[in-house]
Amino acid sequence: MALFRYPRPLPSEITPKEMYLSRRSLIGGAAALTTLAGAANAASLKTHPGPYSGTLTPTPHEDVTHYNNFYEFGMGKADPAANSQDFHALPWTLEITGLVRKPVRLDVEQLLRSPAIEERIYRMRCVEAWSMVIPWDGIPLVTLLKDADPDPRATHVAFESVLRPSEMPGQNGALSGIQWPYVEGLRLDEAMNPLTLLALGIYGETLPNQNGAPLRLVVPWKYGFKGIKSIQRIRLLDHEPPTTWNRLAPDEYGFYANVNPQVDHPRWSQGSERVIGAHSLFGATRQPTLMFNGYGEQVADLYRGMDLRKNF
Repeated sequence: MALFRYPRPLPSEITPKEMYLSRRSLIGGAAALTTLAGAANAASLKTHPGPYSGTLTPTPHEDVTHYNNFYEFGMGKADPAANSQDFHALPWTLEITGLVRKPVRLDVEQLLRSPAIEERIYRMRCVEAWSMVIPWDGIPLVTLLKDADPDPRATHVAFESVLRPSEMPGQNGALSGIQWPYVEGLRLDEAMNPLTLLALGIYGETLPNQNGAPLRLVVPWKYGFKGIKSIQRIRLLDHEPPTTWNRLAPDEYGFYANVNPQVDHPRWSQGSERVIGAHSLFGATRQPTLMFNGYGEQVADLYRGMDLRKNF
């Protein structure tokens, strides 16, 4: 079975914008129809500014919703927007089980009406060395985990996405080598950190299908692949759970996946990043990558004493 790996980036940038715009033109009107459908189906969320909602300028909506990695809908950056129009994000149920005293079964439609939804404008750094700033709307994951009352034996949290090949064409192919459904994991203290968000929307509206509807994980100090999309199950465990990219290529993608400019990917540098949606007279804008994506003040203590080269 062929193993999909992130392509080696060019020296200047990764997946140039011109390329994904060209790809979009090749699929004719499909992307345009998807944009209209997404706009028609989006619903406004009742949200309020959170503690990280006022210091960063968001990436343009078009880039955030049409430059994505969501392999359930295809390998190209434009594929999620083009191929997700038939995905049904509602009705939806989220389960929180495992080592908890009070298992939780949540109706996501009710969650979308929660007064606890807040705006968080976060930097997002992809392992491919590009970045965005995204205005998420969601609920701190710690709020839901506390409702489930974790057992003292719990040390980790496992996340599982939906398995629905009839609506997710990328799950039908074997070329990627990905074992579906997509799975991710965090240590319990990472999941309980106030920064960790269960996102229900962007830009004050419900999540588009291509961005992980109806709910996804956002962990802003980690590489973007940790942000599992279309989550159905959360389980608390007493051991480290398997994660999709670590299972595929453990020499390239560690369990922690903290943004770290001092630890390069085996096939490219992580010292800088291309800023999606930003351009200069000299082409794409690049900027230095920040340790923990700029959130070290909030999370560095989680890794005190750890060798971050070994635990990458």
